[in-house]
Amino acid sequence: MKTALSIAGSDCSGGAGIQADLKTFSAHKVFGMTAVTSIVAENTFRVIEIQDVRPDIIEKQIDAVFEDIPPDAVKIGMLSNRETMLAVAGKLRQLQPKNIVVDPVMYAKNGAALMEKTAIRTLISEIIPLADIITPNIPEAMEIAGITIKTESDMRHAAELIQAMGSRAVVVKGGHSDGDAKDILLYGNEFYEFTSPRVDTKHTHGTGCTFSSAIASNLALGLDIYEAVKRAKNYVLAAINHAPKLGKGNGPTHHFYEMYKLYGEES
Repeated sequence: MKTALSIAGSDCSGGAGIQADLKTFSAHKVFGMTAVTSIVAENTFRVIEIQDVRPDIIEKQIDAVFEDIPPDAVKIGMLSNRETMLAVAGKLRQLQPKNIVVDPVMYAKNGAALMEKTAIRTLISEIIPLADIITPNIPEAMEIAGITIKTESDMRHAAELIQAMGSRAVVVKGGHSDGDAKDILLYGNEFYEFTSPRVDTKHTHGTGCTFSSAIASNLALGLDIYEAVKRAKNYVLAAINHAPKLGKGNGPTHHFYEMYKLYGEES
C-alpha cells in the first residue's frame, strides 16, 4: 500500500485540514499519516481560536513517521508562522522525501487568517523551493507573486513568478474567478488548463485541502504531475457536487462519494 503524510493544521469540524487530508488519502486507497502543526477550533462558519504546536513537537512527529513508515508523498498545508515553517523545512531538507505538494493555506473559507502576514517571506524562501507542486488559489497567488490577478493571463504570469521561486510545478486555482472554474497548471515550460462548470453551492469547505491531498495521493500512486492534477480536479468536483449539506456555513464536501456509490449508498 502506498503512503502519504499530511503536515498541516487540524479542523475539528472535519471538513478541512488533516481530517480532510486523511479522508482524501483513504478515498484514493493511500495510507495516510499526519504531523499536526496547529489545532484549529473551527466549524463551517467561524474560526474560534488557533493554538500552534511547538516546533520541536512538529519535528518529532515527522521523525516518528519517517523512521517507521516513510511516505510516498508529503502534503504540506497550514503553516501559521515562521517558526513552524523553519521546523518543517529543516526536517524535509534532512529527510529528502519525494512528491512534496504545498498548499499555501492563508485563509479559512470564512476569511479568517491562518498564516501570519510576516511569514509569507519565509514561505517563499524556505517552503516553496522544496515543492514538486504548489497549489495557491488566486488570493494566495497574489500574495506570493506580489501582483494583482484579474485575468487568465495574470494567472499564468503569477504561475511563472512562483515557479521561479523554486517549485517544479504550479497550479493556480480559479475558484475565486468568475465563470467556469478554470485551474492553470505550469509544469516544466508548458501551461495546461483544467476547466469545470462552476457549482452553485456554498458547500466548499476544505476544497483546497482536498485538492492538494488528492494530488499527493495520485503522486504517491505513481502518476505524473499532469495526470495527478487532472484526476484531483475531477475528484474535488464530484465531492462538491455531492456535498452532504452539513453545517450552518460553508459546509464540507463528500470525500467518499465514489465509495458510497459503489455500495449503493450515495448520500
